[in-house]
Amino acid sequence: MNDLLYKIAVTKIPNVGPITAKSLISYCGSAEGIFFATKKALLKIPGIGEQVAENILQQKVLHDAENELTFLERYQVQAHFYLDDDYPQRLKHHNDCPLVLYHKGNASLNSERIIAIVGTRKPTQHGIAICEELIAGFLPYNVLVISGLAYGIDITAHRKCLELDIPTLGVMGNGLGRIYPHIHRQVAEKMVEKGGILSEYTHAVGPDREHFPARNRIIVGMCDGLIVVETAEQGGSMISAYKALSYHKDVFAVPGRPKDLFSSGCNLLIKTNQAMLIEKASEVAEAMNWDMSDKPKAIQKSLFLELSDEEQALVDLLKNKE
Repeated sequence: MNDLLYKIAVTKIPNVGPITAKSLISYCGSAEGIFFATKKALLKIPGIGEQVAENILQQKVLHDAENELTFLERYQVQAHFYLDDDYPQRLKHHNDCPLVLYHKGNASLNSERIIAIVGTRKPTQHGIAICEELIAGFLPYNVLVISGLAYGIDITAHRKCLELDIPTLGVMGNGLGRIYPHIHRQVAEKMVEKGGILSEYTHAVGPDREHFPARNRIIVGMCDGLIVVETAEQGGSMISAYKALSYHKDVFAVPGRPKDLFSSGCNLLIKTNQAMLIEKASEVAEAMNWDMSDKPKAIQKSLFLELSDEEQALVDLLKNKE
């Protein structure tokens, strides 16, 4: 538990983001090592200036970390450090991934299939219907659905998942000490039973405006593919789409009518070949090369027909060693 104390404390050091934090850990050997390093040693680390070194040496963040440990234990929240096996492996590949993630719920953050759904906070009835149809279409594929617990398309996706007993995870732009927006509290509580809520922020951190674009990198970093349902050409959904592209994720968009402002962002992504046009979940599954979870997979019984003795020995070795 002391080890986790130092890991959390690193995230609380002022002016130290995920990339710098990982550099500190690398140079000091561990999160704990950072707080036992001398000022001279700290100043030799690239990106660490006088002020950051002083912030570390004062060690005020250790008190904040102790408070966080109390919260985690009281509310049964899991903390996932970026070097842990249960940390989202898809997200870990990106150098700006959070140092620590806080998760309340039972969803596996490394589920075999993960889809993220984003869209406008003010959807049309058509957009809501399309979103619900997509979610229903994923039922046979054993998918974890991620979104941001926000108004509009996000909460529509979460609610439909709960209705159909599909695991769903809400990534928040504030700490788990409060649900934002508050109106979605009951939905979030149900999600904890079938999926969960997730944040990179300690529990007392509020929903500051700059947290939400940062939150989007977690949503897209954890998924296999991102679906955009109704969005204008500006806004959080487009930020997520462009971030997904920079992460080399598959991006899908539901088309809208020409000159329809509600879907102009989706149409732009499709028109510029940055997103694949989709109208139903099976098209996403086909693009991702998914089989239905209840459909038996084809098994290739024989890879080679005729082998020499040396070739057969090599094949047998590969089989035995898996």
